[in-house]
Amino acid sequence: MPFDRSIKIAPSILSADFANFGAEIRAIEAHGADWVHVDVMDGHFVPNLTFGPMAVKAFRPHVKTVMDVHLMIAPVDPYIDAYAEAGADVLTAHVEAGPHIHRTLQAIRGAGMKAGVALNPGTPAEAVAHLLDLADLVCVMTVNPGFGGQKFIDMTAKVRSLRAMIGDRPVHVEIDGGVDPVTAPLVAAAGADVLVAGSAVFKGGSVDAPEVYGRNIQAIRAAADGAGAA
Repeated sequence: MPFDRSIKIAPSILSADFANFGAEIRAIEAHGADWVHVDVMDGHFVPNLTFGPMAVKAFRPHVKTVMDVHLMIAPVDPYIDAYAEAGADVLTAHVEAGPHIHRTLQAIRGAGMKAGVALNPGTPAEAVAHLLDLADLVCVMTVNPGFGGQKFIDMTAKVRSLRAMIGDRPVHVEIDGGVDPVTAPLVAAAGADVLVAGSAVFKGGSVDAPEVYGRNIQAIRAAADGAGAA
C-alpha cells in the first residue's frame, strides 16, 4: 500500500447484495473502486450485527485492491489476530471502544496490518492527537455508526483540524457516512483522501448492471477531485 493523498473511493459492501458478495466485490473493483470497505458490527458497540472473521476471510480472495476493515466492536484486542488471518489490509478500531487504544494500534501493526483509528461524530479531533505516530489512517464518522443510508453530519471542521495535526505524516483521513457527490467535495476540500460510500455507490446498480456502480463511483470522484484540499 504505497501512500499518497489522491482521492480513493472505498465502497462499503454493507450496501451490496448479501447473497452475491464475491460478484459484487469484483464488479465494484472492475468499475473504479480503489479500496473495498468492510463494516464489522457486533450488536453491542453499535446497534447492528454484520460480519465476523470467517466472512471477511471469504471476501478476501475476491478483493484485489485494499481490504479496509472497520471494526465497530468492543472489545477489539481479542479479535485482532483473527482479522489479520482473514486478510485485512487496514484494520480500524474506534477510540471509544476501549481504554487502551495505544495498545490496540500497536497490536494491529504488530499483526502486519495498517492501523486505523475511528472517531464518532461526538468525539473531538483532539482524542487522536497523541496517536498519530501509531496510526496509518484516521476515520472520521459522519454518521453515528450502526446503519447504512444515514444523513451526513457535517464534520468538515474536525477534518481540517486533523489534517493540521497530521502535517507531513503518512496518515490517511477517511470519511465514513453519507458520502455522495454533494458531500464528497466538502470533506475533500477539508483534507480527506479516502471516501467510504455505500448506498451512493450501489444505488441503482447490480452485478448484472455494474456500469451503474462505475458511474456512481466516477460522480463521487469527480466531485471530490474538483474540490481539492484546502
